[in-house]
Amino acid sequence: MAQRTVLFVLFDGMQSLDVTGPLEVFAGAEQHTPGTYRIRTASLDGAPVRTSSGLTVVPDETLAQADAPHTLLVPGGQGTRRPDARLTDWLREHGPRAERLVSVCTGAIRLAEAGLLDGRRVTTHWAYSDKLARDHPAVEVDPDPIYVRDGQVSTSAGVTSGIDLALALVEEDLGRDAALTIARHLVVFLRRPGNQAQFSAQLAAQTAEREPLRAVQHWITEHPAGDLSVEALAARARLSPRHFARAFQTETGMTPGRYVDRVRLEHARRLLEDTSDGIEEISRASGYGTPEGMRRAFVKALGTAPSEYRRRFHPTPAR
Repeated sequence: MAQRTVLFVLFDGMQSLDVTGPLEVFAGAEQHTPGTYRIRTASLDGAPVRTSSGLTVVPDETLAQADAPHTLLVPGGQGTRRPDARLTDWLREHGPRAERLVSVCTGAIRLAEAGLLDGRRVTTHWAYSDKLARDHPAVEVDPDPIYVRDGQVSTSAGVTSGIDLALALVEEDLGRDAALTIARHLVVFLRRPGNQAQFSAQLAAQTAEREPLRAVQHWITEHPAGDLSVEALAARARLSPRHFARAFQTETGMTPGRYVDRVRLEHARRLLEDTSDGIEEISRASGYGTPEGMRRAFVKALGTAPSEYRRRFHPTPAR
């Protein structure tokens, strides 16, 4: 197997975990299978860079000295808000030469500035997805998944999702067993599917302004197996079903049905990850009623069945 060079682009104001997270994954893969990866870091002038948290990182070389990499990774961070024409020019010239072009968090903004994401489906940190879509209309921005792979281009959401994407790339290169070994060593799950949402139902929705609606949100979270029909929830809020549905969507940003679906899915995922309860028991506890109802919801939202989800994410003691 030919050795793959993984080049990390460094710049002032980058998010340190965007670099160190994926770097630890590839370094672990190199330890697992020596000769697989050659890991390099480079900045424009080869000078040390200061991350957004104040950590100073010393690169291996200048970008001008760097060999054409197999995998080129661009991190995000506050530094992406200050466009650097020299870095943009370098990415525009060298990015297409990489067999895999990867960004973490707002690193996608750097790639978009260089014209490397036009016509691609990508993601970025949810807080900057609107800006990326507005500033670069030729880019198809999906704010929901934790990472997206479109041909040679792979983009991920905020910070820790870079680890998920790196594990996916290692699994592609070396197989599932190698990636699982690395994930266990890093004490992370192998691996969240790319189409998993960036945040929970409670974070995805806004908190309602009025107390009755906030109370209903809390009730839904605490009682996923209860009667969560619009009629029942409206009665709890002491509103008519029509008024409740309209007010809930206005104040939270999503319909009651969509909020209930997210809460139930999140509850079922936690039970699959954290307990040994049977699929039928979990489907009832999460409000799906039957295993088939839960299976349909999982396939629609995550592209995988509950049994496969558990196989991937239920902790397995290391041997």
